[in-house]
Amino acid sequence: MKTSLDLTLEPMDNHRLANLCGPLDENLRKIERLLGVEIAYRGNAFKIHGNHTHSEAVARLIKELYIETAEVKGKAGNITPEMLHLAIHEVNILEQGSDHEVDYEKMVTIKTKRGLIKPRNENQKTYVQNVLTNDISFGVGVAGTGKTYLAVACAVDALERQEVRRILLTRPAVEAGEKLGFLPGDLSQKVDPYLRPLYDALFEMLGFEKVEKLIERNVIEVAPLAYMRGRTLNDAFIILDESQNTTVEQMKMFLTRIGFNSKAVITGDITQVDLPRGQRSGLRHAIEVLDNIKGVSFNFFQSKDVVRHAVVARIVEAYERHDTKQSQATYQAKRQNQSNTTNQATPTEQPDQEEQKD
Repeated sequence: MKTSLDLTLEPMDNHRLANLCGPLDENLRKIERLLGVEIAYRGNAFKIHGNHTHSEAVARLIKELYIETAEVKGKAGNITPEMLHLAIHEVNILEQGSDHEVDYEKMVTIKTKRGLIKPRNENQKTYVQNVLTNDISFGVGVAGTGKTYLAVACAVDALERQEVRRILLTRPAVEAGEKLGFLPGDLSQKVDPYLRPLYDALFEMLGFEKVEKLIERNVIEVAPLAYMRGRTLNDAFIILDESQNTTVEQMKMFLTRIGFNSKAVITGDITQVDLPRGQRSGLRHAIEVLDNIKGVSFNFFQSKDVVRHAVVARIVEAYERHDTKQSQATYQAKRQNQSNTTNQATPTEQPDQEEQKD
């Protein structure tokens, strides 16, 4: 049930109120988005509209933040993004959800030159829902299911809504069965070929010129996975593409880079691993280790979720049938070998009888 709650902050101080609300009311807008309420104010009088439990929690949150803005030893308190993020979590209502259903399809509907970008099947809708509501989301499945494309769409949407300050794209620099040798140019030119699918999606959604400007201003950053070590990524939307080619150590390193008010989406196809033979995929390992961890979601796509040319789905299904037959044949051969070995190892009774006659 939705209610309206009135709140008056004392003492009245315009400087402290400006600090509390943030530039262009950015802090209030963030509280609204994360806690599902509406906040209106005039001077030091606030009105909070939303779920009763949430409204009371938001009132406490605003009071506590206003106390933080008070001067201590002549120095005014400053509400930083990190302080706001921690304060929101301390109210401990993020897991309670809201009393209304959210149309996730409408939340990520981006207009581009080629039309609207939105989820096209139930699995994609669930994937978008998980990206919006979890800090770390995995999209695992075959090619053509929209894993990377929808991740970029969510990142662009978050940037346009000013929910994050930057987008970071990364990918392990592993060649797909080829050795390209030395690549000329600076770091960006060396890594660009590996991140071309991400660039293509960005160009389609934002346009070439805008993407170039955002890259120049480091609002969109491209970096190889190997360069993530030691960084803490705050207020960012991070996409790790082709994660099946990460090692176990690389995946752990990447997942521990996530900072305040950041989201990470990890996409990959465990059927197309290009790591050296015998080296375990970090994506496979993460699926086993992070199962049932709060704040981490997994979406598994299948051939029926392919949204490319219809022949792509048929190709994927053909490979799956072939792999299944191969696995069954290998299993049968292994059982036959074990059976033959067992029969050869079983001693016969004839030699024993001959020894008795001697």
